[in-house]
Amino acid sequence: MDATGTTPTAGPDGRRTVLIDCDPGHDDAIALLLALARPEWHVETVSIVAGNTTLPNAVRAALQVLTVADRTEVPVHAGRDRPLERALRTAAHVHGESGLEGPVLPEPAVAPRPEHAVDLLVRRLGRARDEGRPIEVAATGPLTNLGAALRRDPTIARGVSRLVVMGGAITEGNVTPAAEFNIWVDPEAAAEVFDADLDVTMVGLDVTHRAILPTARFEELRDLGTPVGTLAAELCDFFLRFHSRTYGFDGVPIHDACAVAALLDPTLVETRHLRVDVETSSRHCDGRTVVDLWSVTGREPNVHVGVDVDRERFLDLLVSSIASYPGA
Repeated sequence: MDATGTTPTAGPDGRRTVLIDCDPGHDDAIALLLALARPEWHVETVSIVAGNTTLPNAVRAALQVLTVADRTEVPVHAGRDRPLERALRTAAHVHGESGLEGPVLPEPAVAPRPEHAVDLLVRRLGRARDEGRPIEVAATGPLTNLGAALRRDPTIARGVSRLVVMGGAITEGNVTPAAEFNIWVDPEAAAEVFDADLDVTMVGLDVTHRAILPTARFEELRDLGTPVGTLAAELCDFFLRFHSRTYGFDGVPIHDACAVAALLDPTLVETRHLRVDVETSSRHCDGRTVVDLWSVTGREPNVHVGVDVDRERFLDLLVSSIASYPGA
């Protein structure tokens, strides 16, 4: 049983099944590498959503990362190319025009699977619900795919043992003064997910900005001398440009890897069970996760909200996972 009271379902081989929904993105790419390295997990599927970049760019980036990692057996499914109710807004100012600028990446060795990611989520989570074997989900991009799936069939929530979301914040924004990027891109989808009957953990900027990978550890990754170590270091090099210029950080917050790590090991992130609502129609606060810290609304808590992280243990987990990949 994990820190939220949920028991993850193990497969026949003893590993826990996880689905990853993402929008690569530098930190999504590193989060994928972390997840794929873990012997505890069977990464069954990677579903892709538009967010950091356009859907075709994000799909290509995911396939390129899997190619470098030599994990092309993991199926990739393309999902929604725009939010549920509004136009797509991307983060080229952070990730570059391709969404994964910096490293020289190979051509993808495989193609995405034909099934749409929303169809996949409805089918797979529905099966998990019907079998009574719910599975884990990490969502590190806008919540559009999950929101669309839940709108189609709200009962698939019973197919999820635990959902960890990288998004939101209690106290800050990173794309507006009030909003974190993933929630801001599609606040209607985020509201759909947070209001569903799900065990949700929100790993937001309050946590990820405390879990900065320092530049000295970039060299630790580079010195591994492996394709994956080099890729991770070069992703960090490019990601540093934005974070150094904007925040003065001497390192980078690997936001999405922090959320994936919190799903893997809930003891890494301290949480509080609180009411979270998503603002969808405010001039200044559109996309804000409104966190009721002191129960002033009297509404039932719906989200385990991250408030702190064991930084050194997280960073050690991240670096050791990247180090576990073989050389060329």
